[in-house]
Amino acid sequence: MRKIVFIGSGAIATAIGDVLAAKNKDEIYLLSIEDEVIEMINKMHVNTSYFPKCKLNENLKATGDKNVLLEANVIFLAIPSNAVVGYLRDNKEYINPTALIVNLAKGFGSGDQIIPDSIKSFIFNPFMTLKGPSFAREIINRQDTGLTAATNDDSLYKIITDVFDDTPIRTDFTNDITGVEYASILKNIYAIVIGIVDANFDSANLRSIFITMALNEMRQLMTTFGGEERTMYNYCGFGDFSLTSLNDMSRNRTLGLLIGKGFFNSCMSDSVVLEGRVAVDVFYKKLIDNDIDTNDFPLMSELYKMLNDRHYPTRNFIKNILKS
Repeated sequence: MRKIVFIGSGAIATAIGDVLAAKNKDEIYLLSIEDEVIEMINKMHVNTSYFPKCKLNENLKATGDKNVLLEANVIFLAIPSNAVVGYLRDNKEYINPTALIVNLAKGFGSGDQIIPDSIKSFIFNPFMTLKGPSFAREIINRQDTGLTAATNDDSLYKIITDVFDDTPIRTDFTNDITGVEYASILKNIYAIVIGIVDANFDSANLRSIFITMALNEMRQLMTTFGGEERTMYNYCGFGDFSLTSLNDMSRNRTLGLLIGKGFFNSCMSDSVVLEGRVAVDVFYKKLIDNDIDTNDFPLMSELYKMLNDRHYPTRNFIKNILKS
């Protein structure tokens, strides 16, 4: 039996871990820093922090012992993106050097670097990134879910397809790690934009205009920073964007709705740390640092202005974009 370890015990780790545990073909562990969560999962088979009414499979185990990583065959990174690089650097002596590392985190690693680029100087394991339209609540309820697996080594894809065999999780494949990472970050930004539009106008026509603009900006930004255009047609591209921007379970869309309805002010702006809010500032700075005209990305630019100008009139957001 393989030993599969999720670093983290949050929603996505618990959901995918429970799906894999139900196969009863591998040892599945959630590596957690929360003693209460560990006890709940091992003794009562629940994770009340995320799925209070869901009974977890008894084959799903939780532990606080990092030594479990030394024997892991597959390690899923399922902690917030801004914690991944530091965690791996601080605990690299526990990482089995032959284990396949699979990144589930959606966000930047160090500064404006994507996670694979941030860790490549000190982690030399086989690596894969796995992203797509995947609400954890639907995964744990056994809804069919598509994820894009990206790796430079085609042979690793067989490992991940075998891991998810006989589950509702299906995958497509690409070698474009960079594009997949950027797509998973960009969709959060544009989900905020679509949320703002829907909060102001109940208009299918207008929504379609902004969806088209958003997809074009995502495509252009992905290719500008090293991704491939075709990645937009994987699960991680159009699929993840549509899920995040059009479904009210999305936190970033919800932020856009709050902004559009006027429940968001300059004081709140500094305290919001959602992926999309953080990514706007990082991407805007990347454009400036690379001497790229921000006017070529009107949705990104206008959202940056609104989130960083305390006197920006939110009611002008859509009008300013349509005039650009």
